[in-house]
Amino acid sequence: MASTAPRGGIFGRVKPLDAILATAEKKGLHRSLGAVQLTLFGVGCIIGTGIFVLTSVGAQKAGPGLMLSFIIAGAVCIVAALCYAEIASMAPVAGSAYTYSYAVQGEFLAWTVGWALLLEYAVGASAVSVGWSNYFTDTVMARSWGIDVPAFLKAGPEALGGQVGGLINLPAAVIALLVTWLLMIGTTESARVNAVLVAIKIIALTVFVFLTVPAIDSANLDPYTPGGMFGGFGSGVGVVGAAATMFFAYVGFDAVSTAAEETKNPQRNVPIGLIGSLLLCTVFYILVSWGAVGSIGGQPVMGADGAPLGTGTPELARMCATAQYQDALVCSREPLAHVLHTLGYGSIGNMIGYAAFLALPSVILILLFGQTRIFFVMARDGLLPERLAEVHPKWKTPHICTLITGLVVAIGAAFFPVGQLADIANAGTLYAFMMVAIAVWQLRKKDPNRPRPFKVPGIWFVAPATILGCLFLFFNLPKEAMLVLPIWGAIGIVFYYLYSYKASHLGRGIVEVPETEVHAIDPSSPGYNEDRTN
Repeated sequence: MASTAPRGGIFGRVKPLDAILATAEKKGLHRSLGAVQLTLFGVGCIIGTGIFVLTSVGAQKAGPGLMLSFIIAGAVCIVAALCYAEIASMAPVAGSAYTYSYAVQGEFLAWTVGWALLLEYAVGASAVSVGWSNYFTDTVMARSWGIDVPAFLKAGPEALGGQVGGLINLPAAVIALLVTWLLMIGTTESARVNAVLVAIKIIALTVFVFLTVPAIDSANLDPYTPGGMFGGFGSGVGVVGAAATMFFAYVGFDAVSTAAEETKNPQRNVPIGLIGSLLLCTVFYILVSWGAVGSIGGQPVMGADGAPLGTGTPELARMCATAQYQDALVCSREPLAHVLHTLGYGSIGNMIGYAAFLALPSVILILLFGQTRIFFVMARDGLLPERLAEVHPKWKTPHICTLITGLVVAIGAAFFPVGQLADIANAGTLYAFMMVAIAVWQLRKKDPNRPRPFKVPGIWFVAPATILGCLFLFFNLPKEAMLVLPIWGAIGIVFYYLYSYKASHLGRGIVEVPETEVHAIDPSSPGYNEDRTN
């Protein structure tokens, strides 16, 4: 299918929504997923490093007020999910926020969203890789097998905020490269395997709640907010600063919208999958954080200025190495297992650690797989070199973009601590979520008569709440994480004007006919190189 691109500059380059829907119907994926499968898929994407690892990071920022942090972050995600639900039910196609922006806001803003999503997926996968490494080295190797991995091999250098004596997080880099290799040779996660891994994570968290909640001592919750509600602009501490970090614990629900093309009755099931998975995870997160900080205490390590020390800093690493704090929750690299060991449930604590050890690689796989989709869709539109989506003749996978992504993920995992990686990933995610809310609001005004199988109630409140909520959390990230997004965005804008602006298919008067996504993105397949000119 082809059409002449709209004139009027980069903001006039809007890919028609009807064309996107038509091509999805013509060359879409097989629709086989129901509401329960989508909800499980969402839970599988959401529950990961955020709760298994970042609980200690959040406690260092907020103290026992971590529960409030989860509520604040969850509230922003729920209103964002409502916006996702409306636009995903209108346009049940792959590409997520990037595709929505292209259809509503035009090519330039869509490019910035896609560029931010590349940051989200890659850095997010690095964070999960570090989380997996923590459980591998501390629970599996040290507690179970009695093997102490040298400090210089299980954390990045101190100058980058890693553990004292650290040089490189070798296990994190290895698991990232291993998952990359599996994706390159064509291994994908089946719905059945995902369901088993989701069950493992839910059972593990349920057991944790049942063992810790009865052991809660109110004395451990006082003071409730030692770092205050607001730690100050750019500090990244306090209850709200922790909420900006714990937002990472919810990232993944948007992956449900990327499966819209594969969903039966997406108008009904996509909203159920989005909101159902979020609500289920929010309940778990509140109970788990309550049990963790209430049972053994979650008071942060304070600095000389009376404020919590920054996570991932050399100062905190040095304090955690002292006898006074080495057993504190906020200093633990595998906090849930650590809590149970402290309470005397050593064997069950090891089982929790093994649950994280087994389940976290699937989250890495999902994030890497999601990035290959974004890579592919942007290359398909001509905004990135099409060679990036080139398919290996034997493996039938986009091996080039997968390899590039995997190397970047491995480097990030090898040298940066999990808290810093989560904050950087959140910066890109918050921008993408904000743009989706704006797109939904714009569509209500631009195209009010278009059928909306799921219509957000009170859009006048939900869309602005999402926008303001995303901005609120963004400006409560540490200043280093806030700076990453504009710097990364500036690099992307330079690339856009040097390459994408001229190479864009839409800019050259072409509306791209999509192939069948990453499952079969073979440029040699019939119809891929069909004549798409006017």
